[in-house]
Amino acid sequence: MISWDIIFLIDLGLFIFVCLTVVYMGIFALASMFSQHQDVPKSRKENRFIILIPAYKNGSSAEQTVHSILGQSYPQRLFDVTLIADQLDEMSNFRLAQQPITLLTPNFSKSSRAKSLQLAINNLPQFKLYDIAVVLSPGCIVEPEFLSQLNDAYEAAGTKAIQCHLLSQNRDTVAARLSAIFEEINNSIFRSGHVTLGLSAATASSAMAFDFSWFKANIMETKTLWDDKELEARLLRQHIFVDYFDNIKVFSEKTRRAEDFSRQRRRWIHSHFATILRNIRYLPGAIITRHYDLMDKIIQWMLLPRMIMMGIILLMGILMPAIYFTLAIKWWALFAIVLFIFALATPNYLVDEKWNRTFFLLPVILITSLLSKTQIGKKLKTYSNKKI
Repeated sequence: MISWDIIFLIDLGLFIFVCLTVVYMGIFALASMFSQHQDVPKSRKENRFIILIPAYKNGSSAEQTVHSILGQSYPQRLFDVTLIADQLDEMSNFRLAQQPITLLTPNFSKSSRAKSLQLAINNLPQFKLYDIAVVLSPGCIVEPEFLSQLNDAYEAAGTKAIQCHLLSQNRDTVAARLSAIFEEINNSIFRSGHVTLGLSAATASSAMAFDFSWFKANIMETKTLWDDKELEARLLRQHIFVDYFDNIKVFSEKTRRAEDFSRQRRRWIHSHFATILRNIRYLPGAIITRHYDLMDKIIQWMLLPRMIMMGIILLMGILMPAIYFTLAIKWWALFAIVLFIFALATPNYLVDEKWNRTFFLLPVILITSLLSKTQIGKKLKTYSNKKI
């Protein structure tokens, strides 16, 4: 009898915790459907940009980003590019050195994006004054009007931080399609939906613009491996609103292999929980002072990451029928609701005949990450990495 009570309590506790995450996502997914896309007026001021590209090992992706950013319609005298080539191959460094950019080749004992960005700031010419710092990840491709659009948006927003619209440039495997879909779900729920309700947009690790003075002061104080999360927390604690412009598009290259997708998600989950531990102490103060942006962000970090949420729903939906059939029905219903929320948050161009198939292959990728070293895992990797 006691064992059944324990099972029921575990089932109920997990269901309530997962439901909180689902309700939170559902509210902002609905809000994203009412987001207004207003035309940004042309700015009378032309700001001076510094574009920072922290690259680690992937030389070909870094070269693509440099070629993309150098092809801007914005006046070339008003922007500079600094690329931090951390452990890039010699041929990539040779080709990049031929470009009109500042190329830094550090030799860190332990690499991190924060160290790369700090090095870039420390090596900027003292006689040049910048208004806006832009951070791009290697592999990002921008349109020729990118800096012109960003300049107009920055003046219209009147804030010190802007997140651009990150979207995928490749969707040729299951892992790549999942990455593309999750990226757009992030854009809808955590950016567009939040801004619609008057809350700050979530930041990404790339395609962000900051007030240069603010960025220079705060990046030098960053000490963790997850500089994007630390900067986001600093923005919110300093009452700086993060705006989101979905018309400023940045195309990023998504991982094509299931094992890379799983590794990336594990790293994000690690940073997710580390960020909670570092910022949970600010929640009582945010509640007392009615600092809604910071309150929302800490609550958001306390909710389950999507991969864990989906894993729990799938696991309970499979296990519970063998224990007590009626307990499984609510998990099946919750799975259907989650798919509906994801469908609401997914742009029409991604909802095609492969959308359902991609999501139903998510368990394969989850199992692959758990069984990566076994023969079963290796066979699942081969299946997940196939082009679809």
